Amino acid sequence: MPGNSEDPNDEVQYHIEVGEGDVANAVLLPGNPERIEKVTPVWDDHEEKAYHREYRTVTGEYDGTPISVTSTGIGSPSAAIAVEELARVGADTFIRVGSCGALQANMEPGDLVITSGAVRQEGTSDEYVREDYPAVADHEVVSALVAAAERLGHDYHVGLTMSSDSFYAGQGRPGFDGFEARDAEGMLDELRDTNVKNIEMEAAAILTLANIYGLRAGAVCSVFANRETGEFLTEGENRAVETASLAVKLLAKMDEKKREAGVDRWHAGLSLE
Repeated sequence: MPGNSEDPNDEVQYHIEVGEGDVANAVLLPGNPERIEKVTPVWDDHEEKAYHREYRTVTGEYDGTPISVTSTGIGSPSAAIAVEELARVGADTFIRVGSCGALQANMEPGDLVITSGAVRQEGTSDEYVREDYPAVADHEVVSALVAAAERLGHDYHVGLTMSSDSFYAGQGRPGFDGFEARDAEGMLDELRDTNVKNIEMEAAAILTLANIYGLRAGAVCSVFANRETGEFLTEGENRAVETASLAVKLLAKMDEKKREAGVDRWHAGLSLE
């Protein structure tokens, strides 16, 4: 039966239950399956392709550009599975779309954080590569996200993200009955002092796998909480969705410009107009 073995060439992938032709080249990666309902209204049209466990996949078009979205669930282990299996059915560009906690005092709830690179505080990427291998966002994806945020008029910050495997102890929050992890407060101070912008739970693994496999990846997250000021407000999800969707269209334009110019990488000398 398709999808029941561990053969990467299976017609239908084991966890996400999609096959060749089900997804576009570019896939948005939110964590929560319910966030799909925030994504698809921005598009021209859409069709659900699969929904298995935490993995819900929908494919459609945004302003005439093919685009897909697959929810990954919480954390890097499940996000890595999504990247692995989506790549096996033809996806080559991944943009994490999520929420985060900001670390710098000048960042407001609702602002966007566009990740340029990530601190690999999660353990999934360690299963793939040595610990000093960098988790770096693709420069084309970063450029497209910045251009999209500018065109849409959304406030944004660009910089380093820390990805953790733990929402509580690993992010300096008290655990059950007030438990505090060793050096929790010192960790947050060190991240602030070294200009890390935000904390979330998936970007580092997604970026690491994309680099290993020669794929494009990036991340845009809306700030829900500021860990320095204590502000908390669950807004900005739609801004991240709009920005990521427009970025996919801009990446398609970048690819077209590269083909016309006969170059392999997009650069600032190639206009997107």
